[in-house]
Amino acid sequence: MNRPLVVSAQEWQAAREALLVKEKEQTRALDALAAERRRLPMVRLADGYRYTAPDRSTVDLPGLFEGHRQLVIYHFMQAPGQDWLCTGCATFTDNIADQSHLNARQTRLILMSRAPQDEIDVVWRRMGWTVPWYSAGDDFYDDLGLGNGFGLSVLLRDGAEVFRTYYTSGRGVDRLRLDFNLLDLTPYGRQEEWEDSPEGWPQDPTMSRLRPRDEYPTPPRP
Repeated sequence: MNRPLVVSAQEWQAAREALLVKEKEQTRALDALAAERRRLPMVRLADGYRYTAPDRSTVDLPGLFEGHRQLVIYHFMQAPGQDWLCTGCATFTDNIADQSHLNARQTRLILMSRAPQDEIDVVWRRMGWTVPWYSAGDDFYDDLGLGNGFGLSVLLRDGAEVFRTYYTSGRGVDRLRLDFNLLDLTPYGRQEEWEDSPEGWPQDPTMSRLRPRDEYPTPPRP
């Protein structure tokens, strides 16, 4: 098995401290980026949108917040009539934890798709998730230019007014996943071919080993 170089404890400590300097630089850069993100201008959204909640009730845009000031929406790739489960979206959702700490900061996280609630419910129950998943009409997706892919929106509520403050997709979303962040700390990383890893490290085509959790062999194979 290919593996990192084995050195003395003193040599390891020196290498770790050298890397730590770069990690600290990155942390400060991310803090600066977050500060800039907090100062982005925002767009006021129209108030005529309607959504179907998990309990089949109809809610308006402010109703999505359930009294909170901030709302994070993960746009799950589930289109009307879709007969396949998006692996990336499913595994992202598996990483969503209890929302108590978000709620304590007046922030709520939900899923949203174009699919009708009856179709959403089949997937939601299969996977045993608890994060609320709403069905949205095409008008909301079209007006915000969300397309048919996955993404993450951030909204702010001030009374009855709702504003769009941030949106990201692609790598901007997957960097939020706990599993990917933990794998990035390990010697072999995510084990995907796009990564810059030493020759001989285990690597597979991107996302080729990713599965909805109920489709993995039991126990997972190395």
